[in-house]
Amino acid sequence: MSDVSLVKKLPYLSYEEQQRITRLCVRCALLLMQYGAESVVVVDLTKRLGVALGVGSVECGLSFNAITLTTLYHGQCITTVRNTVHQGININILVQIQQIILNVEHQRHSDERDEHTVTHIEKQLDGIDRTTYPNMLTAFFVGMSCACFAYLNGGDLVISFVTLVAGFCAMHTRMYLSAHHFNPFVVVIITAFVATLLGAMTYFLQLGIHADVAVASSVLLLVPSFPIINALSDILKGYINMGLGRWMFATMLTLSACVGIVIALIFLRIPHWGL
Repeated sequence: MSDVSLVKKLPYLSYEEQQRITRLCVRCALLLMQYGAESVVVVDLTKRLGVALGVGSVECGLSFNAITLTTLYHGQCITTVRNTVHQGININILVQIQQIILNVEHQRHSDERDEHTVTHIEKQLDGIDRTTYPNMLTAFFVGMSCACFAYLNGGDLVISFVTLVAGFCAMHTRMYLSAHHFNPFVVVIITAFVATLLGAMTYFLQLGIHADVAVASSVLLLVPSFPIINALSDILKGYINMGLGRWMFATMLTLSACVGIVIALIFLRIPHWGL
């Protein structure tokens, strides 16, 4: 079936219907941005959703904290702007949104689309599974990863255990502060302070060997790897503004972690990094 014949069979879109599709597209883009999708993925999926719902085309402009989206249908344009707030990385939500869009495209190509499709998609987005692992379980496995890193870098079992405790407490602190909507940079500073403070106990209590490994491994959870990867990906794929914004955000997170570590070392009166 050709695209022309398919378009003719789609119902005529009134201004109100185009508005609903525009709001749905920008909502989809917001969710993708908030939960860590690459810029090219955000733009591509948003355009595919709009076209699958019957508009002629979708234009999407991204900045670090806002989305500008325009739908075009028979020469009629509707533009909307939305602010976005970072919610943390959640691949599960991104996969669910992608699956919803794939289902809409399947209905379009199989000629099953009707006037209730937009309402159905809105309900699907409302019902997205946002379930996450329990905080205690997440904190434990983050602590375990820090402990394994310490062990692989020469720390003995005592050092690894202290690192496990420090990483667990630091991650729990981070999730608690994030849940109460603290500034992300303040969260990282406090988390780095807690991790360094607990990790440095191996130095004062003279536990194990290579006490400096415990401090270095305890703050491993603060490395902003995913934001840096996204930033480089955006820059390489032509989204320079988004890439630079994400790069600066990752850089500020790194500097915040350094500030927290330095405050802890000054507080403990440790004059050098090597302990």
